[in-house]
Amino acid sequence: MSYAGDLGEISATGVSQADMRTLLMKSGTVARFVATGSATRGDFGLYRWEMPPSTGGATGHFHRTFSESFYVLEGNPSFFDGERWAPAEPGFFLYVPRGGIHGFRNDAPAPASFLILFSPGIAREGYFEALAEIGATSRKMSKADWADLYARFDQVMVE
Repeated sequence: MSYAGDLGEISATGVSQADMRTLLMKSGTVARFVATGSATRGDFGLYRWEMPPSTGGATGHFHRTFSESFYVLEGNPSFFDGERWAPAEPGFFLYVPRGGIHGFRNDAPAPASFLILFSPGIAREGYFEALAEIGATSRKMSKADWADLYARFDQVMVE
């Protein structure tokens, strides 16, 4: 049991889209921090990914310490399930357990948006912030730099 009280508590929180932190990636993708792990007491992290047409994303990778799920809101992004890339449509849901190989991109000629859910709510925003900073500054990363970044944020590349 996670909550042992008898009466419940006043503890719900909400945030408007206007108040959500956003990052702009070099590709033009907008990442919205809907609910970070710190906001959910580590239960989950929820992000909205808004990708322009014909935009690359994450190549094949996996995570050892958290699961990742995707829910398509609009457009036709493509998802990698460890074997093949396949286009999705609004309402498509993909669950990736710990260790599951996956990736995403938007090959379509129209924008796409989807939700990304991480469980438990690790500090995934640090990884997204690092990627945005690297893109914004055009910083050159060595293989060792990338290896360090991936190790700090449980990003194991396979493709």
